[in-house]
Amino acid sequence: FNRLHTLASTFRKAGASDPRLLVHDETYGTELITLAARYGRGLPADVIPLSVSALSGFGHAEMLAALACGFGQVSVLIAPRSETDVLAHETALANAMAGRTGVTLIDVADPDALCDTLYGADPAPALANPVLPLGTRRQVSRLAAKALQPEAATVALPDAAPYGAVLVDTDACTLCLSCVSLCPAGALGDNPDKPQLRFQEDACLQCGLCANICPEQAITLAPQMNLTDAAFDQRVLHEEDPFACVECGTLFGSKSTVERIMEKLAGNHAMFSNPQAIRMIQMCDNCRIQAQYHSQNNPFTSKDRPAVRTTDDYLSDRKDH
Repeated sequence: FNRLHTLASTFRKAGASDPRLLVHDETYGTELITLAARYGRGLPADVIPLSVSALSGFGHAEMLAALACGFGQVSVLIAPRSETDVLAHETALANAMAGRTGVTLIDVADPDALCDTLYGADPAPALANPVLPLGTRRQVSRLAAKALQPEAATVALPDAAPYGAVLVDTDACTLCLSCVSLCPAGALGDNPDKPQLRFQEDACLQCGLCANICPEQAITLAPQMNLTDAAFDQRVLHEEDPFACVECGTLFGSKSTVERIMEKLAGNHAMFSNPQAIRMIQMCDNCRIQAQYHSQNNPFTSKDRPAVRTTDDYLSDRKDH
């Protein structure tokens, strides 16, 4: 990010404008540019080469940072051993977040073809007010997207993008919170005071764990970039009224969960064939333990404890002998 900012700012300070960036690897790309300069027309005056150790490390965040800090266009020179699929996906993601085709891939093996491609490209104006790319890659991506699309609130992204929202089917969700326990980024959370499923969009990685683990198949992913400040807030995706214990009135669980358990077990399971067992489903943990302990025909009940022996009992045994 610092190199990108230095290259763009130095170019502007020299009195030029609308620079273009050519990203290449240290071996194949450097050799191709050297041959083009020695035997061909060389690079255009507005094209600045940037050598990187691995093209796969120049992802959408770096592409967006280049556009946001003052480059009008970014071209990536593909090497024979480059991971083309990865670069194509990162390029599509960067262009979607930029709102225009600011990043292109160049796949040529001839120095003259490289020169023809660069000289024949249409000029692209650079950002009027460049920004300084600071922070993590996610923060830089968001900062660049806001600078490149200042009027946009939400930007649709291609599939498999690492940014997006989580959509919940409230009719199917039972608030089991399995998704909360497995979310690696903390984007999904609960409320300890009431049955709620909360979501913070800025933290979501779109990894898909929540959708895969949901037993009700109630979660779907929506790849997008929310550029408003609402992306940093926790919003409620689904909530229900808590269920009150039929014995003490303590709030626990949610009504839909308790009702669904009763629907599946009451009268359909041998252990819940009588009204007392069914009533235990509607009790909190403490009341359920008490009811289980004092119930008749308790399968966990042990034999009666033997009576405590006293001194009189021992004296009586002596008299008998």
